[in-house]
Amino acid sequence: MKEPMSYQEKQSFLSLFNTLLTLGLYALYVYNNYVAGNPEIVYDLKFLGKALLILIPITIAVQIVMHILFVIFNKMLTMEDPPKKEDEMDKLIELKSIRISHWVFIVGFFSAMASQALGMAPYVMFLSFVVSGFLAGIISDVSKIWYYRKGV
Repeated sequence: MKEPMSYQEKQSFLSLFNTLLTLGLYALYVYNNYVAGNPEIVYDLKFLGKALLILIPITIAVQIVMHILFVIFNKMLTMEDPPKKEDEMDKLIELKSIRISHWVFIVGFFSAMASQALGMAPYVMFLSFVVSGFLAGIISDVSKIWYYRKGV
């Protein structure tokens, strides 16, 4: 018999879902409204910068709203209060997932720099940064879920 998910696992799943959903919907929006009519716009760093600067606050706002809704609905459905304190295991899991996500971003950073050293177009570097940043966030959430299920 499987144990029910802990509060922290539920939060990690929610964060993972929010990240994937927000990134997917925003990418679809940008593609349909800008890229589909003009594929050459992907090479414009000014466009990529604006698109990313708009994505960041949208992602933050969605995460905040969804976590507030999660606390409310979780309390209504399970009568479970959010944990008041983090114990040592929570802190250790957080540190390990941060370490993994930092390594993922560092690999993305070096691949972005390597793209420039190899003479690739500047948009490749920019997209490498964006992809490695979101991939690091996704890996962080997945590793938290993994550590809560398997232990540290």
